[in-house]
Amino acid sequence: MDAFTAGLLQRIRSTEHDLHRAREAGDDFLVEVEEAELDDLRRLAQEHGVQVVAS
Repeated sequence: MDAFTAGLLQRIRSTEHDLHRAREAGDDFLVEVEEAELDDLRRLAQEHGVQVVAS
């Protein structure tokens, strides 16, 4: 796995974690921010052929 792929997958995992915490905290604004970030990261992964396992 190259550095780009590893870094992208780590950012996705981190954003998923942050999204989960925002949901638990009931922070609707932060949930929207994290969802948008996650969408962007998943789109980037798809554009570069990086397999993302749904969590």
